[in-house]
Amino acid sequence: MDLRIARIAKAEYVEGADKLLKLTLDLGGESRTVFSGIRAAYAPEALEGRLTVMVANLAPRKMRFGVSEGMVLASANDEGIYLLSPDNGAEPGQRVT
Repeated sequence: MDLRIARIAKAEYVEGADKLLKLTLDLGGESRTVFSGIRAAYAPEALEGRLTVMVANLAPRKMRFGVSEGMVLASANDEGIYLLSPDNGAEPGQRVT
């Protein structure tokens, strides 16, 4: 699995989808679009500029709303969804080992 640090450059609601947010991720010189089912937990404006961890080597998946080019990592329990965030000093594009 190729895990990379990504900066959320843009986050927006997906019209017609109750659970999805469309994320534009900066991987340090490369940009990817990811659709993520985290809408219940996060407002788009709260995510922009935030660092997260993504799975970068998934095949692009055509969805009803567009093409998703990876997946962001999150955990969940009965209380909510929690997007994973790297520690200070991590940079977009770095591999997670």
